[in-house]
Amino acid sequence: MQKKIEVGVLGATGMVGQHFVKFLQNHPWFELTWVGASERSTARKYRGATSWRLDGVMPEPVGELTVEECKPGNAPRLLFSAMDAVVATDIERAFAAAGHLVVSNSKNHRMERDVPLLVPEINAAHLKLIPQQRQRGWKGAIVTNPNCTTVVLAMALAPFKQFGIRRVLMTSMQAISGAGYPGVPGPDINANIIPFIGGEEEKVEQETQKILGELAGDHIAPLEARVSAHCNRVPVTDGHTESVSVELAGKPAAEEILAAIRVFRGLPQERGLPSAPAQPVIYMEEPNRPQPRRDVERERGMAVFVGRLRPCPVLDWKFVAMGHNTVRGAAGAAVLNAELMLSEGLLEP
Repeated sequence: MQKKIEVGVLGATGMVGQHFVKFLQNHPWFELTWVGASERSTARKYRGATSWRLDGVMPEPVGELTVEECKPGNAPRLLFSAMDAVVATDIERAFAAAGHLVVSNSKNHRMERDVPLLVPEINAAHLKLIPQQRQRGWKGAIVTNPNCTTVVLAMALAPFKQFGIRRVLMTSMQAISGAGYPGVPGPDINANIIPFIGGEEEKVEQETQKILGELAGDHIAPLEARVSAHCNRVPVTDGHTESVSVELAGKPAAEEILAAIRVFRGLPQERGLPSAPAQPVIYMEEPNRPQPRRDVERERGMAVFVGRLRPCPVLDWKFVAMGHNTVRGAAGAAVLNAELMLSEGLLEP
């Protein structure tokens, strides 16, 4: 590209917002020129309004940006939203109505009939829902990425879809970074497992069915498979690990499943999108992998790792999947969504 596209981040001072700031640095297509946050941070330099919580130092150019109020006005057309769910609905809709393209990490609009819940390697065709949003009177649009746990499950299951997915049982071991900041108190999570994350199981079950569903005119016909999720918080810094059992209509051999995983690709790989991993789902042969500590940062955190494929005595097959919850499950996912939208011509004025 001869000239980068200016972009902004809503909710830029929070943890997810900081991940957007970090992920967008030196992006070949996008340039972060605008940051928005709550009223208590507005009119201040980003450096002074933000307590930087990520590894390394705050990117120098962003530190000099003035924090703006999260209202339509002088923001770039393309915005990434890291807004808290408590306030995201009205703010994101206001920007969409005013003509902005909002690529959101918030949960608020994911299950709405006319809003794509996008994982570019799986359901790029769901972007065809966007014209339906014009019926709301919006000049722009909202596109969402899934819950961080859902992304790992949906990507791991995508190669299985050709065999006819009937039932899925997933138990998660979710990193503490998924709880944001300050997150789970140390005395509660150290040397412990917390077998409850509010609303998480319902989100994973519903979102997986939508992502793996089919475009049916003006809506998504969800995957008919039954999905059951058990979600747990564990003392791991980054990386959600999931134990998955799946029942398939077809009865593929292990070699067929492994071949499907190894050849699985999507439009991001075909088009060489900047944030796309060369291989989105990577199978690991070692009997004790994947592991968050060893594997979560590979492929810039944008791939999902699968291992331990073996027969399941209750369903058909079981395996382990792991992915980076704050990269592929949050900021990186949204940036890849925007890259796909650009490649589809959806960012044209």
